[in-house]
Amino acid sequence: MQKITPFLWFDDNAEEAIHFYVSLFKNSRVVSERRREPGGPLFTANFVLDGQEFMALNGGPTYQLTEAFSLFVRCASQGEVDELWEKLARGGTPLRCGWLKDRFGLTWQIVPAELGDLLGDPDPARAGRVREAMLQMTKLDLEGLRRAHAGK
Repeated sequence: MQKITPFLWFDDNAEEAIHFYVSLFKNSRVVSERRREPGGPLFTANFVLDGQEFMALNGGPTYQLTEAFSLFVRCASQGEVDELWEKLARGGTPLRCGWLKDRFGLTWQIVPAELGDLLGDPDPARAGRVREAMLQMTKLDLEGLRRAHAGK
């Protein structure tokens, strides 16, 4: 069992959000659902996204998800970045530097795994060019980041 579990508050669409998220990632599933009454609306649920446990609540309009909390997704390839970006951004809001807010209000960072190495280059000029290129992007473009790193 995971000791710390992110807990997401939704107004009334947690069930739709959970099933959407589970459809996007391998090794994902709904673990349990609790309803206010049998056959009634979802109250809380436990679910797993690519091995990471989460909880969700249909808590009403008192609180909203904000950009102050985001899910950071390391992608193995540009193809994975593109696929997740397209699906998560549909009905949502693309933001800068690989961030987007999905249609449920949850903020995601869709990032090629290689970005950390490019930004962490010990040569400050190369790392700076990558950072500047990233700041100009909405969805991150790995080839563009590599070109910036190389000074092209």
